[in-house]
Amino acid sequence: MKKPPKKSSPPGKQKPGLAGDLQQAASDSTQAKYVLRLFVSGSTSKSALAVRNIKRICEQHLKNRYDLEVIDIYQQPNLARDEQIVAVPTLIKRCPAPLRRLIGDLSNVKKVLCGLDLGLRE
Repeated sequence: MKKPPKKSSPPGKQKPGLAGDLQQAASDSTQAKYVLRLFVSGSTSKSALAVRNIKRICEQHLKNRYDLEVIDIYQQPNLARDEQIVAVPTLIKRCPAPLRRLIGDLSNVKKVLCGLDLGLRE
């Protein structure tokens, strides 16, 4: 018994293959919700600078796509212990995967964007 011929898609209407899947994955990552935690130590100048820097970066590059929680290690030492914080300020990117930790005042925008997987790797 003969098999019927395969139907092909009309020109210009191709089924998404691997390239389509990769393009979809890339567009999903640009729409991902970022979950960030910034650990600071009280109201020191370095902590205040880190808070200002990450808020500015998030508003410029992640507008309406991020949740930022600022945690003072003096007020919530248990959270710092659970996250194994050894230096502050420390920014933890929990979502999207992979988990990343950035330490410092976050003033180097290129490095922060790279750490958040938003920029080109150096």
